[in-house]
Amino acid sequence: MSTFHETAVAAAIAGRLPFGYPVIPAPSTDPGAVGSAIVATFTGTPGARIAIQVLDPSQLEDGSPTAPLADRLHPILEAAVAVLGTGTLAAGEEVPAASVFAEAGTQVFDMVDAAGTVVARAAVRVEGTQASPAGPQRLSRIAGVEMELVVEIGRTRMPVRDVLSLEPGRVVELDRAAGSPADIKLNGRLIGHGTVVVAEGDFAIRVERILDGAEVV
Repeated sequence: MSTFHETAVAAAIAGRLPFGYPVIPAPSTDPGAVGSAIVATFTGTPGARIAIQVLDPSQLEDGSPTAPLADRLHPILEAAVAVLGTGTLAAGEEVPAASVFAEAGTQVFDMVDAAGTVVARAAVRVEGTQASPAGPQRLSRIAGVEMELVVEIGRTRMPVRDVLSLEPGRVVELDRAAGSPADIKLNGRLIGHGTVVVAEGDFAIRVERILDGAEVV
């Protein structure tokens, strides 16, 4: 099964969730779930079953705090299935989250804020499609969805006592030699390498290599 559709659906959900801050989707390492979720079925080619769990619905800034959660999330579900093409989206219903998040063939995504806190989760199961490259027509469906591109020049590990002793002027050595290429990551996934440059007074990255087989969505 292709992961293109699942990732595109998750990106669309992250882009439309009405929090007062941006969230990005990240493949979850925990397929389990407690509590309830809103699930809806999409009939089309491909078809899909999509569930959204908002950990604290009071954080949603959609102007409808007293409306049923299924109604509040329906526009997000509509945006999510739009990347799949033409079809019919059934009304959402509230179900135990475990019944859909742990279902076979389902891909689970955590929706995380800038601090890395999970504020919502999505479960996506796409049916009736085969793995294939992401062509221009498919990409056009999510052309307006923003995704996080990160450039990493290096990292290190430090004991907590050393972190607590950090102060201005302290030099922290990274695990990469000067002049080595930086990693380019999309939604936390390594997709290539590049060189850090300065463009019009701002830091920028000159792409040197895109990894073979890298999935950009």
